[in-house]
Amino acid sequence: MLGALVEKELTTPEYYPLSLNALVNACNQKSNRDPVMSLDDSAVQQALRELEKRGLAGPADNMESRVKKYEHRLQEAFNFTRHETALLCELLLRGPQTPGELRSRADRMHRFDDLGMVQSTLQKLMRREPPLAVMLNRQPGTKEARYAHLLSGEVVEVASEARAEATADFSSAGVDRVAQLETRVAALEEEIAELQRQLASFRKQFE
Repeated sequence: MLGALVEKELTTPEYYPLSLNALVNACNQKSNRDPVMSLDDSAVQQALRELEKRGLAGPADNMESRVKKYEHRLQEAFNFTRHETALLCELLLRGPQTPGELRSRADRMHRFDDLGMVQSTLQKLMRREPPLAVMLNRQPGTKEARYAHLLSGEVVEVASEARAEATADFSSAGVDRVAQLETRVAALEEEIAELQRQLASFRKQFE
């Protein structure tokens, strides 16, 4: 939800701050989200209360509108640069990503000239006290490490571990399958050899 507030401020500032209904729609939109959520008003209101306690979001001071609206307060809490805000927003919306993914996806909010700028911004987030980002262990078969935000606490790489276990199970099953096929082929070869011997013996009777 925090990521949705930041995203709307950066991409559609004319519609920001957001009403409760607009915020619910922003949280539940299908594009630029991983995972896609389905939240109702009460869930969003509960999240708003939690974020307000942490000083990260709350009601906007807008006397021109009769509808209560909400805004994020990341700038007040952390004094972010535009680079940091854009990257953290993408990590909030889509979870762990590589620098290359972050550069291309954050372009709609802030342009990064090269990967070096992305990586240096990530380093700044990691060096904050407390750290706001972390580099995750590289997954098997991947060339780039992924980064995740720490606003929700330490990252538990359950998905990676489960994937590794599934791969190990699949490999083990493959080995067993090959062994079974080899056994069947050997048995068939023996049957063919026996049939050939019987055929040769049968032919000798007519020589």
